[in-house]
Amino acid sequence: MMRRFLLGLTLAAGLPLAARALPPVPPAPPVTLTPDRPAAPAASTAAKPDARLERGRYLAIAADCMACHTAAGGKPYAGGYAIDSPLGTIYATNITPSKQGGIGHYTEADFARALREGVRADGSHLYPAMPYTSYAQLTDADVGDLYYYFMQAVQPVDEPARQTALPFPFNVRLSMLGWNTLFLDNKRFVPDPGKSAQINRGAYLAEGLAHCSACHTPRNALMAEIGSQTLAGAALGSWHAPNITSDKISGIGAWTDAELTAYLKTGHVQGKGQAAGGMAEAIQNSLQFLRDDDVAAIVAWLRTVPPVRAPGQSKPAFSHGSAASEEVALRGMAGATERHSLHSGAVLFSGYCASCHSASGAGSTGQSYPALFNNTATGGSTPANLVSAILFGVERKIEGEEHEAFMPRFDQRSYVQPLTDEQIASIANYVLKQYGNPDVSVTPAYVAQARSGGEKPLLARVQPFMLPGGIVGIVLLIALFVWLRQRRQGKE
Repeated sequence: MMRRFLLGLTLAAGLPLAARALPPVPPAPPVTLTPDRPAAPAASTAAKPDARLERGRYLAIAADCMACHTAAGGKPYAGGYAIDSPLGTIYATNITPSKQGGIGHYTEADFARALREGVRADGSHLYPAMPYTSYAQLTDADVGDLYYYFMQAVQPVDEPARQTALPFPFNVRLSMLGWNTLFLDNKRFVPDPGKSAQINRGAYLAEGLAHCSACHTPRNALMAEIGSQTLAGAALGSWHAPNITSDKISGIGAWTDAELTAYLKTGHVQGKGQAAGGMAEAIQNSLQFLRDDDVAAIVAWLRTVPPVRAPGQSKPAFSHGSAASEEVALRGMAGATERHSLHSGAVLFSGYCASCHSASGAGSTGQSYPALFNNTATGGSTPANLVSAILFGVERKIEGEEHEAFMPRFDQRSYVQPLTDEQIASIANYVLKQYGNPDVSVTPAYVAQARSGGEKPLLARVQPFMLPGGIVGIVLLIALFVWLRQRRQGKE
């Protein structure tokens, strides 16, 4: 789900990464580059049920269902994962085939309606944190295979997931009927006859199953994606999902095919960027397990996304900075028994960052700890991903790699050393000036906002006034009705 409000090419947007079980690498289904694969004949399905099951398993991985529907330490697909949306915490539902706690009573038609229209079997509406606006593009055959997989291969868990309880008026799920009328395009994917089969396959994967736009497209005042800014980058809580259009300055146009492929499979490309937050989850749970031909299809499709240039940007984010060290100048500045000596960004960086990223910012040998220059997190036009990485850390595990990508968090939950807003701002400003985009700066207030989940959208900011405002509006309408009635009676 992307959380699915969760393809980033920096310390990508999202929430702090929770440890969770990785799905097994599925056996590769038959290579297919066209998205509109017809449904298998009934006789073939009966004769080869495992082939259909593996197709469904692969689709579930491509759609990243595990990331949202499995809580940290919980059972697969049993729900309970907390999605911290701007409007409140949304808890993912149990989608195991349990008839008590999950979707075991769903027919395939019920499943399809929930997946593509956001309407549950009981008629209640889902919130678009479940990216049904993207899943609406899925073919009937793929929806059928997904249903078959969840009903036949997923272990049922009878405990219902924790219920979502958003504040008024967002708790009125019927309001989603109006939102869907305005913003849900409930149409299946139609291949573009002017594009290759590979590009069409990439479009189907990225726009539908992987729901890339759910994170990387800015949203309007009602939290719907802005179509004219597709994949142009968007704030996502304290993180920032970057521009992944084909623009060579603001987007991924200057990345090579090999770099894009490596990023989608590993979350790291030296001299460009590395994944954290929601993007790390997408790679850890989903993208690394895609077949090579499907990753190549996504890369081919990304090349066709219309470029969107950020106003005022003149050079790529990864082009900023170089190695530099102030370590020698810091030696002997503080006495052995001096207290409160961590009084500058340079000193804080030396104490908390240099041991992994090196005193020169060049990172470790092999780049398990990446360089801080030529890095999209430090060279971007926003400090969001740099600050969020310091606050919430980085975790990313790739199958076959000896070491897990890891950076400890330094917020109030840190087991290393909690840092204050002032300290994190000092470190961030030192890194930006020394290795990144010197035109960007960080204030303690910005860090405090990131610590609390990032800037709230307008809809969330006005929520506390909606109930009293609605009451006042009703009272005024009643008063107007009474006044008009009395006036009419007076004339009679």
